[in-house]
Order: sequence, then structure tokens, then C-alpha cells
Amino acid sequence: MNRIILHCDLDCFFASVEARDNPDYKGKPIIIGADPKEGRGRGVVSTCSYEARKFGLHSAMPISQAYRRCPHGIYLRPDGKKYSKVSIDVMNILKEYADKFQQVGIDEAYLDVSEICNSYEKARVLANNIRDEVLKVIGITLSIGCAPTQSIAKIASDYNKPNGTTVVPPDYILRFLEPMDITRIPGIGKKSKVYYNKKGLKTIGDIIATPLEKMIEFFGKNGKWVWEVVHGLDKREVSEFSGDRKSISKERTFYEDTNDFNVIFSKLEEINDKIHNNLEKNNIFYKSITLKIRFEGFETYTRSKSLLFHIREKSKALKIVLELFNEFSDSKRKIRLVGIRFSNLKRNRKEIQTSLLKFAYQTS
Repeated sequence: MNRIILHCDLDCFFASVEARDNPDYKGKPIIIGADPKEGRGRGVVSTCSYEARKFGLHSAMPISQAYRRCPHGIYLRPDGKKYSKVSIDVMNILKEYADKFQQVGIDEAYLDVSEICNSYEKARVLANNIRDEVLKVIGITLSIGCAPTQSIAKIASDYNKPNGTTVVPPDYILRFLEPMDITRIPGIGKKSKVYYNKKGLKTIGDIIATPLEKMIEFFGKNGKWVWEVVHGLDKREVSEFSGDRKSISKERTFYEDTNDFNVIFSKLEEINDKIHNNLEKNNIFYKSITLKIRFEGFETYTRSKSLLFHIREKSKALKIVLELFNEFSDSKRKIRLVGIRFSNLKRNRKEIQTSLLKFAYQTS
């Protein structure tokens, strides 16, 4: 089965949020960063809108230079709390659509949708649905690249900005990449580009035409990595787990809103099975279980239950989820989404066993 990876990248994130919250800003050059002080300011541009980029502005440009090029722009200081809140809201939507989800910045994430989509055309439909929902619910746009690898998905998400979907199936990778400048490859910037150009490598097509042995001779391990990236051999997986992760969850949006209990139960069972497979693989136990339900109209509820001790029992977890669901079983409203979250995670089996033995001793 082909891997299908989505790279979701919010378009000019900070500037888009400001334009959303201030309708008068729409269509105008917005620059987020230091105070320009009428061209005397110090500091740099954090990000800017597409309208500002038409004047040659870009991230990390000195704010004084930006002001000289675009003195009529709207200059704003970053509002970190607001952007973080919007980012969380967006990421919660993206998680609903993924087999595996990995956030890699405040404004981008990878989704593995290989199990949900058995073709790239279905992945295109899914990506468009994601973009539509983010725009409808959050009020900002994102661009999505779809490909067999993370690297190519990232290149693809930047290809049709803003608010675009670009799909690159395995048999289209080389044709898609060939004409592009080598700086489109993640990790090759303006400085490293010089070294590639000295070897006659200016486009990705030049790298594709260069034998692997030659790339290793020129650039060592980095040359091997770049060669593998452009040939679609990047095997990195979307990583769901990190050392400090506090919860794991999965959510599924129904293709059509439903109040059919059999359909809802089947989806909850599927989600529970998939999460427990990952929990077992990573030797993780949990103490709290949360059910999430979103009705038609996007009205959302969560219900939780915390246990005395950490467990990892698929059947018991599903029983608790169904108990939590009972509160909503008499509702005539149709359900759009269901989700399950396990939290208060632990990896240390010995610590869990010690707690259980201590409890048994105290109650005997």
C-alpha cells in the first residue's frame, strides 16, 4: 500500500489572523514584526501578507528596509497568545482527519492518511475538505501538499499557495520536481545552493540525473539524503509520539452526519482499536479516558472519566466510552464527529505494577 502524506501549511499565518480579525486590513500589505519607527527601527519582519511580498518583503528582512520598500504597509507587533490559540484550534481540526498526526511548528503539520484514503484522488478530496473546514470554522486559509513522502509533500504544499491543494502521486514525482530550483528541497538554502551550483546542479532535474555515487562523492551523507529525497525515498514516518506527550487521541468525521448507533459504535470501536495498537507498540498506559462528540452545526461536547490506576485494556476502555456516550444516546440530533482521547500517560510498567500491589496490600 502506498503511503499518502499530507503537509498542511497555514498561509502567511500571523498576517492571515490579523486580516481575519480586522476586515479593513484585507487586501492590504500587512507586516508582522518589530516597530519600524518610520524606517529607523531595529529588528526584523516576522512574517507578512502576500500583498506585502509584492514589494519584495519577506521573513527575517530588517524592518527598516521593509519600511523603505513599503511605507504604506500596516505594521503590527506579534500577538503570540492569539496566534497560539488559533494554531491549537486549527491543529484540533487537522487531527480529526489523520491516521497519524505530527505538528512541526505553530503553522504546519503532517498527516498520514494512508488508511483513510486508498487513492490519491480520494486524498485530494480529503485535502479540499480540510481546507474548506478550516476556512469555515477558523476563518483563515491553508495550502496542502499530498505525496508519498514528507519531503515531497512539503514541497507540494508550497507549490500552489495560497489556499491550494497539490497532489503528487508516486509516478509523477520526477516530472513534478525536475524544473524546480534546488532551493525548493527542504534543507538547501541560499548558502548551500552555492556549493551545488559549483558542481553544475541548479535544478532538481540536475540532481535526478546525477548518479547516487557522484552525489555522495560531492556532498557526503548530505548528498545521499538529497538524492533520496528527490527520488521519493524519504522513509521518515509521521511521528505521533514524543517523550513529553501528555495524551493521545483520534477523531473521525463521518462522511454524512448520522444518528445510527451501529455506525457510531463501529467508528468508536475502530478508533479505540487503532489507539490501543499504538499504545501497545509504544508501551504506554493511561489513567483518563475522554469521549468527544460533535453534532451537526459543530456543537461539540467532551465527557471524561479518570481511573484509580493506569491501565491499557481495550475492552474496558470501550465500555467506559460507551458509558460516557449514554448521556447523548437519546438525542435526536445527528452526529458529525466522534473522538477518543487517553491522557495521564505513563510508560513505566514497573511503577504501575508497584502501585497496584500497594493498593491490593492496603485493601486486603
